[in-house]
Amino acid sequence: MVNLTRIYTRTGDAGNTRLSDNAEVPKTDLRVEAYGAVDETNSNLALAVAHGGLPERVVEMLALIRNELFDVGADLSTPLHPSPQYPPLRVEQSSIDRLEKWCDELGAELPSLRSFILPGGSPAAAQLHVARTVCRRAERVAWRAAQIHGTEPSAERGEGGVNLLAITYLNRLSDLLFNMCRTAAGPEGDVLWVPGTDRQPPREAPQPHEEMRTVHRGESALPGR
Repeated sequence: MVNLTRIYTRTGDAGNTRLSDNAEVPKTDLRVEAYGAVDETNSNLALAVAHGGLPERVVEMLALIRNELFDVGADLSTPLHPSPQYPPLRVEQSSIDRLEKWCDELGAELPSLRSFILPGGSPAAAQLHVARTVCRRAERVAWRAAQIHGTEPSAERGEGGVNLLAITYLNRLSDLLFNMCRTAAGPEGDVLWVPGTDRQPPREAPQPHEEMRTVHRGESALPGR
């Protein structure tokens, strides 16, 4: 159980921090970068909910997901050990299965896509798009960490690998967030990408002399006249 009595500790002022197994590593360690990006994802999800207007079902899903993201961060900060003294918090396959089930649930209510979509829709939907892209970044950084530290346990402090299920969770979450974005887009629906060959440029702004002619044709452009 967490028991915080003071927020600042000054222990990281030299550029180092500690993983969950108490191993001291640079703050530039990719594992630190990975769980930092998970934290960013969670913060963006909080902002999406704060915008309001999300379907109740999506809010229910996000309530659990935001807690599970803390589990993911804890997992990424705990190198794999063959026989840990205390069972660490690890992502389990059941959580990934749930994300896939929810992705299918939301996808069944959405029209088929015939183009890529642009981030947009409602403010909450746009914020979910931000969360989705940060989640993808978290996954990429976690894979880089796995390439460096491996995926196998080690009895040496700080030397164990990365749990692949934590990375898989991030992949499935970004897929689910994509469907959440579409679900939250509102009455306007998806903002579809129009390829360059099919795009029409915006109309040109009227020239100043054209604006003046429009004013002269009216009764007056001044208030109270």
